[in-house]
Amino acid sequence: MRNVEIYETERVDDLLTHDLSIIQSEQVFSFSMDAVLLARFANIPKYGRILDLCSGNGVIPILLSTRTNAQIEGIEIQPRLADMAQRSVEMNGLAERINIMEGDLRDLAKEGGNGIYDAITVNPPYMPLTGGDLKLSEHQSIARHEIHCTLEDVAQAAMRLVKPGGKISMVHRPQRLGDIITMLRKYRMEPKVIRFIHPRAGSEANMVLVEAHRDGKPDVKILPPLIVYQENGEYCQEVMDIYYGPKEEKA
Repeated sequence: MRNVEIYETERVDDLLTHDLSIIQSEQVFSFSMDAVLLARFANIPKYGRILDLCSGNGVIPILLSTRTNAQIEGIEIQPRLADMAQRSVEMNGLAERINIMEGDLRDLAKEGGNGIYDAITVNPPYMPLTGGDLKLSEHQSIARHEIHCTLEDVAQAAMRLVKPGGKISMVHRPQRLGDIITMLRKYRMEPKVIRFIHPRAGSEANMVLVEAHRDGKPDVKILPPLIVYQENGEYCQEVMDIYYGPKEEKA
């Protein structure tokens, strides 16, 4: 791990895989399980260019680097988070492979060029903006609510930036699945793989993973659900493998 500046309110957390770490702070939005699951679910190429929209503190690009030799870029609109992400990239010695941009994904879609990425990942704000919702800090509100980008903004940007036949992988709330499919199809991206995440057996899903292909043909596969916790409250084996790596990898 390389030395970078860590500010007073920040801490360095272990990502529990490949000796990677990340800079986080209680003052801004920290990553959670949805980002980790998306980084494993995403259908990404071994080479080429990958873009992570709404990149936050950069956890998804950093985790994706363990699965590919592609060049990875992330874009984040909040200056503080973008700075944290770039320092985390440098701390992990990944500056030659990962570049974090501070900016608006809507501007990138207009100025970055059409069809320049092989794959896109996105963990977007989940909740539409309503008048009484914004009780969190500014950083947390922007991460959770569609303040700077809507689901339609994400779909439109992804369509412009990904190559024909390229893939977009998204994590979102199941309650928004109808909106997700509608917006993806509006912008010529066909849902191809869907997987629901359930906290426990018998409980409602609280996350959904979606893979879509630009200009793909209608043909969607519903994967078996992922149940996060066993009856004893411990992670199921698949979640343990996602976080810590399969047992055979450790041997």
